[in-house]
Amino acid sequence: MNLIIVESPTKAKTLARFLGDEYRIEASMGHVRDLPESKLGIDVEHGFEPTYVVAEKKQARVKELQSLAAKADTIILATDPDREGEAIAYHLAQLISENSKFEIRNSKHGKDQRPIQRITFHEITEGAIKEALSHPGIINMQLVDAQQARRVLDRLVGYKLSPLLWRKVRKGLSAGRVQSVAVRLIVEREREIRAFVPVEYWEILARLRQKMSNEQSSMGNTEFEAKLVKIDERNAEIGNQEEADKIVTELEKAEYRVSDVQKKEVKRSPYPPFTTSTLQQAASNLMGWSAKRTMQVAQSLYEQGLITYHRTDSMNLSSEAVAAVRQFIGGQYGSNYLPEGPRFYKTKSKVAQEAHEAIRPTRVETNPVSSDSVRLDRDQLRLYDLIWKRFVACQMSSAEYEQTSVDIQGSRDPDVQTKYLLRANGSKQIFDGWQNLYQKGEGRREKGEVENGEGENKELPELTLGEILELLKLLPSQHFTEPPPRYTEASLIKVLEEYGIGRPSTYAPIISTIQERQYVEKTDKKLIPTNLGFAVNDFLITNFPSVFDYQFTAKMEDELDEIAAGEKEWVPVLHEFYDPFSELLTQVQDNAVRVKVEVEETDEICPLDGGKLVVRVGRFGKFLACSNFPNCKFTKPFQKKLDIKCPKCGVGEVILKRTKSRKSFYGCSRYPECDFASWTKPKEEPKAAQV
Repeated sequence: MNLIIVESPTKAKTLARFLGDEYRIEASMGHVRDLPESKLGIDVEHGFEPTYVVAEKKQARVKELQSLAAKADTIILATDPDREGEAIAYHLAQLISENSKFEIRNSKHGKDQRPIQRITFHEITEGAIKEALSHPGIINMQLVDAQQARRVLDRLVGYKLSPLLWRKVRKGLSAGRVQSVAVRLIVEREREIRAFVPVEYWEILARLRQKMSNEQSSMGNTEFEAKLVKIDERNAEIGNQEEADKIVTELEKAEYRVSDVQKKEVKRSPYPPFTTSTLQQAASNLMGWSAKRTMQVAQSLYEQGLITYHRTDSMNLSSEAVAAVRQFIGGQYGSNYLPEGPRFYKTKSKVAQEAHEAIRPTRVETNPVSSDSVRLDRDQLRLYDLIWKRFVACQMSSAEYEQTSVDIQGSRDPDVQTKYLLRANGSKQIFDGWQNLYQKGEGRREKGEVENGEGENKELPELTLGEILELLKLLPSQHFTEPPPRYTEASLIKVLEEYGIGRPSTYAPIISTIQERQYVEKTDKKLIPTNLGFAVNDFLITNFPSVFDYQFTAKMEDELDEIAAGEKEWVPVLHEFYDPFSELLTQVQDNAVRVKVEVEETDEICPLDGGKLVVRVGRFGKFLACSNFPNCKFTKPFQKKLDIKCPKCGVGEVILKRTKSRKSFYGCSRYPECDFASWTKPKEEPKAAQV
């Protein structure tokens, strides 16, 4: 019997479709052993030697695998092709090789011992599986060491810092090496927003029309809008209504003459194929998904053999995949949509982890919309459609546009000193190219690009130099400068990747963890730090500035990459971090002052002793408590009211609530009498006038 072990039953089922009866495929059900939960489990004095234990709920499964291994002629480990997958394979091999005829390495084994084989593949297809089986290897200990170094490093930081936070901030807290840096980004952005002072400014648009005959005007739209951009050769900076009114008065009497017309053809290239981070960003921008949800759905698609491995920061595409998609494009869309040669994309990540491909369908012919052979649930279908479109589009011809920029001189009289320059921008699509796959604006929303309406697919009438235009209306509008936006999951992942913090497999856990620990809340898709998040962040940054520094965290990621590449040993890297960290930890324990977590006061009064009710954060989220605690222990559930009437019953108020998994949604304050619920914030309907 040839025993193949993978992580999940779904993956095992997919492999079974391609392999004969000579193979028995079993699932380990994920990780089989880890560091103990109740103690550090690391011998710091002896080379950071970890102690691994089999979780109680996994012990029965491990015994089953050991029993099957004892009867097998060959053992093949086919876990995922990254560091985490390599570590799972290593732990399986360790457990299987105990008192058996198999051993981990295929060198220096005993006379009666056989090597445990390791195979990797980046897509679960018949060809990829059989190719991997024809060239089995051994466990890559460099990848195992890199994963072990990350696990030990994170355990040391979390296990050593958590008791300190209990004493200096609040009981029950914990800290993570990379998660705390993510919280720092969110806290610093929030402080930028709170410190921001908006500045008033005004814009003036002129609605203009060509002076044409009725016959000419019937041929097309002759109206358009132009924006005031310059006043006497300087940028039009209008600070208040008084200035705006003065300019409007002059512009009302002005003559409008076309002073310049510029036309050029531009090409818009397709976006590159997805990596882990860009897939998470696109799913967030387009569908509002969390990174965790995206990865769960992608995992199911991968295990069903529909997409390549989904934890990757590489933009590489195999030559076979490119050839197949080019043939598909030529046959499905025509030669105009096929560029002369393949498109190649350069990986932007500092160190692309392992030799993965970008995320793509395993068979481009499997169209999610038209294929009857694909049976997917709604989430799987939506994500597969996203991946399929991006892959096909990345090898299609560029979209082509004709962009027009028209300058219009506005002045009352040629002899008048003040001259006004207005500008109108337009764009006309000549050839849709890769955008043929997308609905209008869909591709840009994937990237989180907001269409500003200035010239985007907005055609201008044919204008000629010196042409006199008719003013229809002036449109002055007041605006205020805006602070930088709060992070969404998508924009946070993008920044983490730009800093070199985290790797494909870590983005989703980072964002989930900081919300589960109640350091950050997600409201209307925006990540907002809690008072607890502010307090923990300030304590860590004040006392451990180097440990939670952006550049230092990125450097640690680079060193983990170097361990994976065999360029560094993992134990010296940990010593380089832990020795100064341990000394600093002792100093902080002795000298740091206790931090007070600010509480949010409300207007509600405690019914027991008349004290003010304040918002506190407990194990299960926010709740209201008396400010005189511990003398008064009154509590009640917290409900954040939005001053919006319930759109369903019209009586209750819309309140922000949370599911058991701490996901925000909007409900009615009269629940259960009214069962209104919505993931998106409802808009307040204008009230009808009372007669």
